[in-house]
Amino acid sequence: MTHKVVAILGTLDTKGEEFAFLKQRIETQGVSTLVIDAGILGSPSFSPDIRAAEVAEAGGADLARLVEERDRGRAVTVMSEGAAAIVARLYDEGRIDGIVSMGGGGGTAVGTAAMRALPVGVPKLMISTLASGDVSAYVGAKDITMMPSVVDIAGINRLSMRILTNAAGAIAGMVKAEAPSGLHDKPLIAATMFGVTTPCVTRAREVLEEAGYEVLVFHATGTGGRSMEELVSAGFIAGVLDLTTTELADELVGGVLSAGPRRLEAAGAAGVPQVVSLGALDMVNFGAPETIPDTFRDRTFYRHNPQVTLMRTTVEENAELGRIIGGKLARAKGPTVVMVPKKGVSLIDVEGQPFHDPAADEALFDALKAELHGNVEVVEMDLDINANAFAERAAELLLARLKT
Repeated sequence: MTHKVVAILGTLDTKGEEFAFLKQRIETQGVSTLVIDAGILGSPSFSPDIRAAEVAEAGGADLARLVEERDRGRAVTVMSEGAAAIVARLYDEGRIDGIVSMGGGGGTAVGTAAMRALPVGVPKLMISTLASGDVSAYVGAKDITMMPSVVDIAGINRLSMRILTNAAGAIAGMVKAEAPSGLHDKPLIAATMFGVTTPCVTRAREVLEEAGYEVLVFHATGTGGRSMEELVSAGFIAGVLDLTTTELADELVGGVLSAGPRRLEAAGAAGVPQVVSLGALDMVNFGAPETIPDTFRDRTFYRHNPQVTLMRTTVEENAELGRIIGGKLARAKGPTVVMVPKKGVSLIDVEGQPFHDPAADEALFDALKAELHGNVEVVEMDLDINANAFAERAAELLLARLKT
């Protein structure tokens, strides 16, 4: 195993004692460190490997001028952009194997910006006062580990000493860990799944794996869709089995699991073969019942569990979703198939289940087909999405386009 190096990114002017302790604890694990200073309020308490002036310059600003301006928001933006550029360069040059940072609001913004510049799979650990709340804005679509600092990062005391020692052990262990070999030569397929489309995606995955592909399944919870789109754009994915496009319903209606407006665009833009379906577009996701906006009080709901409430999409919403999906797929540059499950788009959209609504489904199907051109193949099956035959056909259609 080659010798490993962890980048330590932080404000050495205000938290130098804490970063010096973290550095020492990491090095006791047999891992080297490379320290990057992102502080702008004063001189660092110990010498970094990369000075704050270099970080500011990489962010397009002069450090002295930044200090004179006394604009904290601009300073955080500049140092975030600079840190991201430097960390990405260090990784590309093979000089670092992982990164750790710590801080409050500003430190977390700078640290996670740098981490998001690194590929998925590179160890990333953020020790933060904000880690016990909603960290989606900091993590984005990357595999950033957020570790609550519990106490503020203000000196070394018996609690912070223990937490920082744990953090040192965590990042050292991550960079030293070696993934098992054996799968790296298999082409990657990205698939999307939800609880209500699990039977379909599971069977399709089995078919693809039997054909010699490695399948990455993304949970369609917003973060999952964004992560998949990013990996497709980065060129890691040979084909996409996007059977669960439910995140678009949350984006349209205002649910809590949106993947943003660019969902369902990466494969088409990159020319990557894709087989797409309409999984779980019968629902919009909310939290516990008391969190649902009053404007939806007359709608049809299904309580999935105490923390998740599902709301049935309407005829009008389904028609708009069909137009949105059709418009996106019509622009695809690569082989594209859209599969229509005429008997239901989820486990609870079949006959006898609470979200069964043939009129809403038909509005979705009709609007979708009206938007598509000859470059997109439409396959309609008189089955629900979780039928084995539907799943197997989806996999076979993708395999055929991967081989052309």
